[in-house]
Amino acid sequence: MRITNKPATALQLLVLILLCSGSIAQQPSSREKKYFNLLRSRFVADNAYKTVAFVEQRWRIAGNAGFNESIFYVEKILQQAGFVKETSGEADAALTYRIEKRPMQRPTWEPVNAQLYIVGDDKPLLNFTTNRNMLAMYSGSTPAAGVTAELIDIGKANDKDLEAKDLTGKIIMADGGIGSAYAKAVKKGALGALSYALPGYTQPQKHVNSIQFQGIRYEADSTLRKWGILLSYAAREKLKAALAKGPVQVRVVTQAKIYPSEELTIVANVRGTVKPAERFVFSAHVQEPGANDNATGVGTLAEMARVTALLVKAGKIAPERTITFLWGDEIISTNRYIKDDSIRAQGIKWGLSLDMVGEDVKKTGGSFLIEKMPDPSAIWTRGNDKHSEWGGSALKESDMFPHYFNDLLLNRCLQESKATGWVVNTNPFEGGSDHTPFLNAKIPGLLMWHFTDVFYHTDGDRLDMVSAEEMKHVGLSALVTAYLLTQADQKTTVALIKDITANALQRLQTECVLSKEVIQKGGDAAAEKHILEVWRDWYLAALGKTTDIAVKGAGKKITSAIAKAQKQVTDQAAKCIAGW
Repeated sequence: MRITNKPATALQLLVLILLCSGSIAQQPSSREKKYFNLLRSRFVADNAYKTVAFVEQRWRIAGNAGFNESIFYVEKILQQAGFVKETSGEADAALTYRIEKRPMQRPTWEPVNAQLYIVGDDKPLLNFTTNRNMLAMYSGSTPAAGVTAELIDIGKANDKDLEAKDLTGKIIMADGGIGSAYAKAVKKGALGALSYALPGYTQPQKHVNSIQFQGIRYEADSTLRKWGILLSYAAREKLKAALAKGPVQVRVVTQAKIYPSEELTIVANVRGTVKPAERFVFSAHVQEPGANDNATGVGTLAEMARVTALLVKAGKIAPERTITFLWGDEIISTNRYIKDDSIRAQGIKWGLSLDMVGEDVKKTGGSFLIEKMPDPSAIWTRGNDKHSEWGGSALKESDMFPHYFNDLLLNRCLQESKATGWVVNTNPFEGGSDHTPFLNAKIPGLLMWHFTDVFYHTDGDRLDMVSAEEMKHVGLSALVTAYLLTQADQKTTVALIKDITANALQRLQTECVLSKEVIQKGGDAAAEKHILEVWRDWYLAALGKTTDIAVKGAGKKITSAIAKAQKQVTDQAAKCIAGW
């Protein structure tokens, strides 16, 4: 903790007290200790890393060769771990998997090669071998020698400004998304489009060669297919400097494949021994070309499946509910898994997405994050709560999803942090990954990820930005969470309720201090009281939902523990408000 000479605020003092007392990371139960110990010696971080090394070499969107090769690589890991391919269904064996195949609404796409030259220069300004994100998705191919034309800078591609421009036979350069610039330019006869669009968090003036992948519209008629090129900061600046001296000719070479294919999803199951219809679902998306995004999710989840199979076969664990591992196309595969089978969906009790879970934060920046289900921090984002640079807008009270899952996963991560020094943070709900289909279906869903990553969606997101140990931290925390929830008895459930209650009381105390500071500065006491009451009610409802944790149902000990916890929460809130 950095020490300054500034006087500490009440909130800072509270955080210091909590850290020194160790109350932020509660004492783990004996069962939790057992699971961590089993996993720590058996989860092989290098296995996850090797999978990342294989997957990240491939430019992946659903249906293309790189995507499918990644799916089949995971299949081999599952087979070697003891998962058997389904013939009749999930009940075939304790460990099963299947590959689902579905027709695609449009052909897939695969980049092969691209170069951008300023005519007169010997070397390319951009080359696919070093900037593999330079070719916009669904670009077509030029003739082998490429196309050469005058470059026209159209800036932000404002419709009014474009009216007077003759773009026939020209190549345009624009600021902003390639999709819009391309559509406007080719409509006016341009041969293709160059575009620059890098958000500030990628630090383009520092990482001057970074390019984020984007796409243009798919043209079913191959004769209409043109191309889009994404620019790095360095390439854009060189083109602008050249244009400042006079007319510029550029040559563009593109080579891409567009072909019919199938969309693949691979689903593995560790079948529950008592309530197999109830399940904990893990998901990791395969598409997107990066290492951290999301080869790390693929690799971590593959190792999680392998080590789970190992423990089941050795008789070390016996999940009473099913644990499902799913790899596919982001949001689409998870959404389909939920919607395609309404009976199966009724049994999905928790969903956990692994997306960008392996960042070496010393290189990428940012930290590990749990994106929480909608809680009041997504309405009143204050204190230590903050949105990531991905961004989120304030939610409404009607958007809240009170549930214990937020704190249950957080506490497992904090136990891993306590043992290893791993940095763990959370962010209010923002959306945009595989956890959202669960939430849309009113199923508890969380995201394990990292942000800010300065190489997010860029061609700098390669293997050297990945930490094997970071993946292990995520994998252990995620698996212990799943093992606890799929094998919970009454004793375990009561321990988890106490755990979550401690989080609730800490949150109420933090909010109490924050509100008191606001009131002391002349803020609206009624508004601050309402904030505390919303947090109180959120936790009362979350604790009430712990009745579904124990596999064999909530007995008297559990209902008594819930009642006690809810009283503590109610009393804490009342005490705080009375003290204003």
